[in-house]
Amino acid sequence: MRRTLPGAFLVGAFLLAAIASVGSAGAAERVKITGEAIDTWCYFSGVMGGSDAVVGSAHHTCALWCAAGGIPVGLLADDGTVYMVLKLEADDRMNGGDTLLDLQSERIVADGILYERDGVKYIVVEQILANEGIVNLTHEDYGHVPPFAIPELN
Repeated sequence: MRRTLPGAFLVGAFLLAAIASVGSAGAAERVKITGEAIDTWCYFSGVMGGSDAVVGSAHHTCALWCAAGGIPVGLLADDGTVYMVLKLEADDRMNGGDTLLDLQSERIVADGILYERDGVKYIVVEQILANEGIVNLTHEDYGHVPPFAIPELN
């Protein structure tokens, strides 16, 4: 079968675009990040309240359900930066399912490799250097139902 010039041109252009996009990703860099393992759906969507509402024990059960349901786990650094956790230590599985259930809502120090593409930061956690457990916002701090979880009626 003979390939036409326009078809060959399109294939070549596609390959060049693919190579260029790989080259546009930032270089990998070793980092040490201190922060809390978070549920990215609730954090970004605001469905459960502001960013202060979806951390610590006040959001722990929801964070477990989201992670178990396949929602990517993030690492919310002390400076407010969110990193998508792609992999944890020597676990062969990628982020999702029960991979990170043991860390949800816990404050950790992670050593790993940072990747960035199109403004999104990703981390492959090679080692958990420290784990302080759940240290943020308890139900005692808010009462049984945090006030931000109750919608205002107009």
